[in-house]
Amino acid sequence: MIVQATPVSAEQRFLLRNIEWPQYLAFADLLDERHVRLTFDGKNLELMTISHGHERWGELLGRFIDVLTEELDRPMQSGGSTTLNREDIERGLEPDRCYYLEHEPLVRDKDEIDLTVDPPPDLAVEIEVSRSCLNRMAIYAALKVPELWRFDGSVLRIYHLGADGSYVEATASRHFPFLPIPEVQAFLLRRGQLDETKLVKSFRQWVREQIARGWA
Repeated sequence: MIVQATPVSAEQRFLLRNIEWPQYLAFADLLDERHVRLTFDGKNLELMTISHGHERWGELLGRFIDVLTEELDRPMQSGGSTTLNREDIERGLEPDRCYYLEHEPLVRDKDEIDLTVDPPPDLAVEIEVSRSCLNRMAIYAALKVPELWRFDGSVLRIYHLGADGSYVEATASRHFPFLPIPEVQAFLLRRGQLDETKLVKSFRQWVREQIARGWA
């Protein structure tokens, strides 16, 4: 059965029920070159079209993370929106952005990631201008992604994966513990005031000022 969710911000979601792993993989192959995001929770498959606004938020927050790693001279490998899935637990999704930070040396020479042997990304970004039909956080938890940043167009929230396998909202990032999240949120919300080039340059200057004042 297919259920079409109400379009929000030019995004549409379609839910296919009673889907098995081989069918999920077949859809992934079929839609590989299309602008459609797949989320599979082991029995249901959501297909989502991505809006321009969704991509703008994801690109901007991703560029802010790039600035942080560059100015702090932190090793980083960007995974973009690469598919994260594991057959053994029958879960899969595509983040808006994901990054290897702490575990970057372990995947530095790899173009293909196998999450049954390779570590998951250290950080994933979720843009939530419309709500998924499925519990994407539970899928991230099953894939053992340690940190998740969620932005709904207004509020940026940080989540850490706890020892019990569930996410807990946190006040700071594990990877950038000195980073004031409300400040990052404020920069994001200036999107309508400045073009992206000026906004990223402004964020970079702010980061440099904070480093000069004692950031690690």
